[in-house]
Amino acid sequence: QVELAESGGGLVQPGGSLTLSCVASGFTFRNAWMYWVRQAPGKELEWISDISGGSLFLNYADSVKGRFTISRDNHENTLYLQMNNLKTDDTAVYYCAKGRGGESRGQGTQVTVSA
Repeated sequence: QVELAESGGGLVQPGGSLTLSCVASGFTFRNAWMYWVRQAPGKELEWISDISGGSLFLNYADSVKGRFTISRDNHENTLYLQMNNLKTDDTAVYYCAKGRGGESRGQGTQVTVSA
């Protein structure tokens, strides 16, 4: 049974930073391409980043490129998202997932960017 558990969200001021974590279980994590997606209030789910199993390939949405960094630790079955220079538009529930459309995502972690 696939389980993904996100953590690390919180309230941060514009320009601040947060690091999100996602612990995975129930599948062979090191072989899985993994994704971060987010959903802002009243908006659809948005893909923001993904990473190949061996971390050779990284992709970012234009809205976060240069500010967010995706990484993973296959020994710890953990996916990360380092978020810098946060903007109010980054306010959303963030999910890790096994697909670009949010497949098998966890319960999410709330990120609120506000002064």
